[in-house]
Amino acid sequence: MPSLAGRTAPFPKSNIDVNLSDHYRSKIYSSSSPIKGDVTITTKRDVPFDSIQILLMGHTKSRVEGMNPHDVTHTFLKMTMPIPESLYPVPRILETGRTYTIPFNFVIPNQLTINACNHRRQSDRLQDHHVLLPPSMGHWEKDDMAPEMAKVEYQIKARVLREDDLGGKNVRIMEAIQTINVLPASVEEPPLNITEQDRLYAMHKTKSLRRNLLASKLGRLTATAIQPTPAVLKADGLHMASTPMAQVNLSFEPSSADITPPKISGVSGKVTAITFFSSGTISTYPNLGDWNQPFASAEKRGSYSTSVGLPPLATPKARWSQYLTSPARRDSGYASETNEESDSSSQKSKSKRRRQSSISGGASPVYHMAELQIPIALPTDKKMFIPTFHSCIASRVYTLHLSLAVSVGTATSTVSLTVPLQVAVEGNFEQDGGDLPSFEAAVEEAEADAHLRPRVLSAPQQEFTETSVLPGYA
Repeated sequence: MPSLAGRTAPFPKSNIDVNLSDHYRSKIYSSSSPIKGDVTITTKRDVPFDSIQILLMGHTKSRVEGMNPHDVTHTFLKMTMPIPESLYPVPRILETGRTYTIPFNFVIPNQLTINACNHRRQSDRLQDHHVLLPPSMGHWEKDDMAPEMAKVEYQIKARVLREDDLGGKNVRIMEAIQTINVLPASVEEPPLNITEQDRLYAMHKTKSLRRNLLASKLGRLTATAIQPTPAVLKADGLHMASTPMAQVNLSFEPSSADITPPKISGVSGKVTAITFFSSGTISTYPNLGDWNQPFASAEKRGSYSTSVGLPPLATPKARWSQYLTSPARRDSGYASETNEESDSSSQKSKSKRRRQSSISGGASPVYHMAELQIPIALPTDKKMFIPTFHSCIASRVYTLHLSLAVSVGTATSTVSLTVPLQVAVEGNFEQDGGDLPSFEAAVEEAEADAHLRPRVLSAPQQEFTETSVLPGYA
């Protein structure tokens, strides 16, 4: 193993550097990726010191503008590389003209410790998100659609420390920082429960169709989107491992039985990246409800959104099936609905009631149903799509906006839907091959987690009651 005893440099100068093995500027690290390298130190004079630190750190930073801007930094990851005493020189002086080399070996963890999120939350499920590693944000070569107000960064830091003569506090006399980009592996999340209060999404849309503005209604078209499966990226972040399929269910209620269903003449789409950030800890899912509503809490909040168009989408052919309207639901009449268009999530139940509504007064006794399957490919050649994440002071979510061009005769109408889209990264736990390295810091953190993990207490089994014998202690 290299030693701090070092070697004489031909042209010495004071410097400290973090050198990563097999590293290049665009390299991406994932969950369980090893990070190997060394720290080199050279000095122009003798430098007394007390200790050297090598750290793997993760920070989330947010800045909320206003009359009094708030800058907040949350350190969610801090791993220390142990340095054996045998590598330190005796006495602890960095001698003039020598180069000292200290190796290090980290592993990107799969999950943070439970102490990474210890603030109040409205659900325990939210903490499960907050203890997952967030991806790097704001430091990619390609635009990752992040604002200046929210960043996530991972760094290898090397420090030479000396104790203050007054209070014994460590003072940094030398420091070097190497930033790396991390795309942690993620898993598929269950579909969101979208309600009327979730202003970010529009899962249903109902529209009355006419041949022209002055013509009578031909019928009513209801489009209902189903949340697609995640868009899964490979560990390099550049290629898709799986392509999600957007599903849109169509229901057409004609004003009379002789009116044929409309045609889908075109489909277009875009993906919007929304970044949420706060000057205080976030206790809810920021994409659910209304993030911009007034809050009683003192922290300031902000959001930033930007969109990118999807590659051209193939126009799916709607295969309509005809059904009879239930005669048991003849209570109001088809023409009783006055709203031309509605975005609320209650449209699904309303559409069902309309299909079962009265066939009296000239209403059609039939309705038509169709299902559209639309493959979605992300434009990874244009933008960097970091995975969806929720952390203590910042989040990133995506929405998929679909516009359906509907043709009736010579007239064309547009029906638009906005649905949640999860972006995930597949696991790559054998990156770089070979066994993954380990070190004492990882063991210490695992032991701390085991110590702090909640215990479940329960009554012993009947066979062990009123005895001094318990399982495992025979």
